[in-house]
Amino acid sequence: MGEDLSGLNAKELQSLENQLETSLRGVRSKKDQLLFDEIHELNRKASLFHQENMDLYSKINLIRQENAELYKKIYETEGPSEVNRESPTPYNFAVVENTDVPVQLGLNTLPQQNDIEPSTTPKLG
Repeated sequence: MGEDLSGLNAKELQSLENQLETSLRGVRSKKDQLLFDEIHELNRKASLFHQENMDLYSKINLIRQENAELYKKIYETEGPSEVNRESPTPYNFAVVENTDVPVQLGLNTLPQQNDIEPSTTPKLG
C-alpha cells in the first residue's frame, strides 16, 4: 500500500518499482492472453453459428422448392376450374358444377304404419 516505504532508500525504491512493473507486465500479459483466447473462441462460435444458419437457409430453400413442386402438381392435376384460388382460408375447397346433369327434386312421404290408428281429436270432458 506504500505506507511502509519511509525506511527505504532510493536504490531499494527503484528495485521495488522494477518488481512492481515486472509483476504488472505479467498481469497485463495474462489478461491480454485470456482476452485473446476469449475473442478466438467467440469468433469460432460465430463461424459455427454462421455455418449452421447457412445450412438452415439451404434446408428452407429446399423445402420451399419441394412445396412449389407439390403445389404445381396439385394444380396441374385438378385444373383451375375446380379449385377456389381466391379462398381466404388456408385450405382450398373444390366446388365442381356439372351442368350436364339435370337437377331432380321431389317430395317423399313417410311410409304409413298399419298398426297405428289414425289420430283422432281428443275428447274433452
